[in-house]
Amino acid sequence: MTRRRASVVAAFLALLVLGGAGEAGATDYRYWSFWEQGGQDGTAWTFATQGPSAARPDDGTVQGFRFAVTANADDAAQPRGTADFAGICADTPERADHKRIALVIDFGTAADAPSGETPPGARTACARVPEDATTAEALAAVAEPLRYDTNALLCAIAGYPEKGCGEPVAETSETGNGASPEPGDEVSGDQAAGEQATGDGQGPSAGLFVGLGAVAVLAAAAVWQSRRRRS
Repeated sequence: MTRRRASVVAAFLALLVLGGAGEAGATDYRYWSFWEQGGQDGTAWTFATQGPSAARPDDGTVQGFRFAVTANADDAAQPRGTADFAGICADTPERADHKRIALVIDFGTAADAPSGETPPGARTACARVPEDATTAEALAAVAEPLRYDTNALLCAIAGYPEKGCGEPVAETSETGNGASPEPGDEVSGDQAAGEQATGDGQGPSAGLFVGLGAVAVLAAAAVWQSRRRRS
């Protein structure tokens, strides 16, 4: 085998490895995602950049949670319906040394529900909490019982779902199914309800590095054999 032929073989093997990695299915996860309302018109939902246990929203903030199945934040399903602070907190008067946080809680669709469970109807609530309270504390004030796992991942709001927490749902050939999604972000102990906890699925897999290592070994062996035959 000539050196040129050995290089061609190595390149071909690399293409096989990379091609296989690109076709690998992405895993969807079922979890609560965390959202903040903002944007130019003040009503658009944006995926939260920190978790509910770290976020300390100002008075007058609107935040949302959505339970769904998704692969990453880009495909996460937003809370449905329209919501504004004035409407949600109209019947909750101000109080000194407190703030009011409007919360939208979307329990998702039947397709996103764990087996044997039925999602409750979406709800809104106005949480009046101390000025330094986090979103998690505001949520606990209006939607107990909450359930967390050992990694502080938010698993259930108002007792839904009864079991499970950011578990993988299915293997798909694309990133996300557009239904959910939401991980999950999680997702999330520190992010939404789980996105950071489950990962966004966009990084290279361990299998890719193993495959590339095998390609390198085979290529080196082919070159060594070529030199051995020529000598």
